[in-house]
Amino acid sequence: MADGGGEGRSLVRIAVIGVGSLGQHHARILAGIRGVSLAAVVDRDPDRARAIAARHGVAAHTDHRDLPTDLDAVTVAVPTVDHAAVVAACLERGLAVLVEKPIAATLAEARDLADRAVRAGRLLQVGHTERFNPALQAVEPRIHDPRFLESHRLGVFAGRSTDIDVVLDLMIHDLDVILSLVRSPLESVDAVGVNALTDKVDIANARLRFANGCVANVTASRISSEKTRKLRIFQTDSYISLDYARQEAIAYAVARHPDGPPVITRDAVVVEMAEPLEQELRAFVERVRGRVARAVTAEEGCRALELALRIGAAIAAQQPGSGR
Repeated sequence: MADGGGEGRSLVRIAVIGVGSLGQHHARILAGIRGVSLAAVVDRDPDRARAIAARHGVAAHTDHRDLPTDLDAVTVAVPTVDHAAVVAACLERGLAVLVEKPIAATLAEARDLADRAVRAGRLLQVGHTERFNPALQAVEPRIHDPRFLESHRLGVFAGRSTDIDVVLDLMIHDLDVILSLVRSPLESVDAVGVNALTDKVDIANARLRFANGCVANVTASRISSEKTRKLRIFQTDSYISLDYARQEAIAYAVARHPDGPPVITRDAVVVEMAEPLEQELRAFVERVRGRVARAVTAEEGCRALELALRIGAAIAAQQPGSGR
């Protein structure tokens, strides 16, 4: 068997643990992938577990420890505070795991999960879905040396994921993407945040400076009037504007001519639209089968979490009564 547990098997048996607002879409997509058998769903709310299970004609459980023994893999979409316990138990059972971001609630838990996966020889992948956004994938070959990046991720308040702040809930998507694009150590972080509607930070801005001189300005909010998910990348002689939600990208470049002034060119990047979560789950299944596919590794999940927590600490240091 491969490190995912399913190499050589024509049918990958998989279960979804946590079928709330996001996990139910895991179940929907996995149930429709050829060569995948959605064996069961788990949710601590028995009514929700039964409803999602009935929708797909599978077994319903309220405890992941009751899952059948012949599984190859699980996806985990439970509250962040439960990630460590659930993922550790699944790895111990020899299952491949895709856990939704952030990988865990603390960096110590995250690193422990990464170590457990290595020791068990099992696949552990983290659900940073924007890496599977077709617009980002389409522009990646054009990105060679980012000098300034600006991201905006603004969402309408939905009352979900209020167990974590907006940095861990939303901004971490952009942090993971930025870390994947800027191949240089992080030198400094400046950040500010506001607790507007909940007891945790609901809107935040961070300015990241890397050792190679690149700077990233990152804004996230879960109390906006409309949704925005955009990334702008500036590099020498070119600029790329990317809209994750619309799955659109435009590349601007400077064309220099010996007999005239430079001309700015505009190129609408060809994007083959697809559902990022479906792309991510299909890639996970391929890796469970032992094949090569795109993935956000446990180590990358730890890096994104470490940066998110560093931003959270910088915000906390700016709060009244922090001693500064």
